[in-house]
Amino acid sequence: MSKRKKEKAKEPLTPERVIRARIHRLADWSEIVSFFIKLTWMTVFMVLLFGVFFGITPMKNNDMSPRISSGDLLLYYRLENKFHSQDVVVFEKDGKQYVGRIVAGGGDSVEVTDDSTLKINNSTMFESDIFYPTPKYGDEVAYPVALEENQYFILCDYRNGAKDSRYFGAVSQSEIKGKVLAVLRRSSL
Repeated sequence: MSKRKKEKAKEPLTPERVIRARIHRLADWSEIVSFFIKLTWMTVFMVLLFGVFFGITPMKNNDMSPRISSGDLLLYYRLENKFHSQDVVVFEKDGKQYVGRIVAGGGDSVEVTDDSTLKINNSTMFESDIFYPTPKYGDEVAYPVALEENQYFILCDYRNGAKDSRYFGAVSQSEIKGKVLAVLRRSSL
């Protein structure tokens, strides 16, 4: 036992000493309560932030290669309701989640030709940042596709074998979970 503890043990039990000990215990208890209150508020804040406003999802495959690779984390904004051509979005189709780039929106006509050319409104698209041809996928989608209001034609950047609008047709706005804001590279984690 330390010298100070021995001295306190020898001190007579006085009301002042009892009050000091209780205040000390209450101070410790109030710090614990304060910690749990702060933890609760932080949890509520995080649930609101990432449950309502933002979402985080991993890229499960290389369908958006070379810009987004398998394993990268995507931060997306859930409350976006105006999407434009070239926006990268997270969407859900038939219970599965996908990531793709919007190439056309409501009112546009989209066609993928037999010679792997993408045409929007009868104009051949030249995409300088897409390095792969855009082949047609059998007879799943009948071309040309006329997009209605709040419908989008979404393609993956890696055009060979990726599941996108060539496979399941137009994507409605209600199926889009959000617009990708940032990509966290797996190599920097």
